Amino acid sequence: MPEVPVEWLKSEWRKRGLLKRVQLTISGCVGPCDVPNVVVITSSSGTEWLGNIVEFDQYRNLVEWAVRCRDAGEMLALPREFHQFRISPFAS
Repeated sequence: MPEVPVEWLKSEWRKRGLLKRVQLTISGCVGPCDVPNVVVITSSSGTEWLGNIVEFDQYRNLVEWAVRCRDAGEMLALPREFHQFRISPFAS
């Protein structure tokens, strides 16, 4: 399983001014630890949990979506390409 590009994500989040509007959480385990590469994106209007994100282009697309959310001032609908990666951290 490819590693999460942590430093690239942090850099992009800073460069694009996302820190105060769309929160990105990076941790060894932020939820379901049995699911690899979990990404949690939170804004004042919602949270999306995604798992099994493995391709660099997917991370790039997540950044672009976060920028669109920031510009809209709300959490926009998750792009269709990510629907299959949605997870629920509280599902049993």
